[in-house]
Amino acid sequence: MPDLRIIDLFSGAGGLSLGFENAGFENLFSVEYNHEAAKTYITNFPAHKLIEDDIKSISNDEILKLVGRNGVDVIIGGPPCQGFSMAGNIGRKFIDDERNQLFREFVRFVDVIQPKMFVMENVARLDTHNKGQTIQEILNEFEKVGYQVKKEVLQAADYGVPQKRQRIFIVGYKSGTFKFPKAQEYVTTVEEAIGDLPILESGQNSVIPNHFAMKHSEQMLKKMAYIQDGGDRNDIPEPLRPKSGDIRKYIRYASDKPSVTVTGDMRKVFHYSQNRALTPRELARLQTFPDNFIFEGSSISIQQQIGNAVPPKLGQAIAEEIKKCLELSEGNYGLQAPKNQLYREQRENIAVGY
Repeated sequence: MPDLRIIDLFSGAGGLSLGFENAGFENLFSVEYNHEAAKTYITNFPAHKLIEDDIKSISNDEILKLVGRNGVDVIIGGPPCQGFSMAGNIGRKFIDDERNQLFREFVRFVDVIQPKMFVMENVARLDTHNKGQTIQEILNEFEKVGYQVKKEVLQAADYGVPQKRQRIFIVGYKSGTFKFPKAQEYVTTVEEAIGDLPILESGQNSVIPNHFAMKHSEQMLKKMAYIQDGGDRNDIPEPLRPKSGDIRKYIRYASDKPSVTVTGDMRKVFHYSQNRALTPRELARLQTFPDNFIFEGSSISIQQQIGNAVPPKLGQAIAEEIKKCLELSEGNYGLQAPKNQLYREQRENIAVGY
């Protein structure tokens, strides 16, 4: 089967790109607006074409020129969907919320390019928001532009990721049958993932890229010292214990379990045995990035890039199933190039509504 080509929209640091690349897909181009995430992407994918720009500024004609004559097999990406609080209120629809314009841009790229398949990743709460009406609106938008659609909430820990992380994946296809990957029986623990890295104290650095510890205050070090492996703020004596705040803070990772969900701010979630927060390298390992994947930017930006990424191992599990679907449907669908300019000419108003 010829090389399968992908486009990665809202690529971030490149977790989904890496997963698909590990499964044998070839990247045609990626799009990312955030400068520091783009720097990370370029560092790790020097052979990829990255467009560092606002996706809304890329016209339909430019999209077709970027695609060229060879076509695209799969569009992948995780557009931000921010309009949850408004959708469903006084009849307002998710699709109509201006904050979800980036989702509509993902649909626009799919509509213009008409790839054989697409994969859209997002937060799990999208599946149940507004009693299921929000996800149905999204599925309807993809069906309107010519796709059969399946959706599933996957638990990353079921696919070799040492982390409890639920995300929804929406997969569209033209022909054949797509099946989401089966869960694995073996679960990887935090200690298995990061236990071999050099021991660091608060504020220390190491020769391993991105393996540096943030410097904590003496007050914070004193509080965290009371918390046991897998424990929480209740281990801290009451006079010192924080009285309010996020219950997901002031906890220690449990060494014998997958980690809690990695987010863009893990400064008050502590190493299971060392008196400090995890280093960016340790967080990257919990996301299944290899040690030769280098994150660029400020410490805060690096944490956000890691927390926002799709774990590459989870991305690869999806990619392997995408490949099976494409191989099975090859006889019916063929490997022809997309309709491109002919398609564009036949639908002069292709972007109406976006």
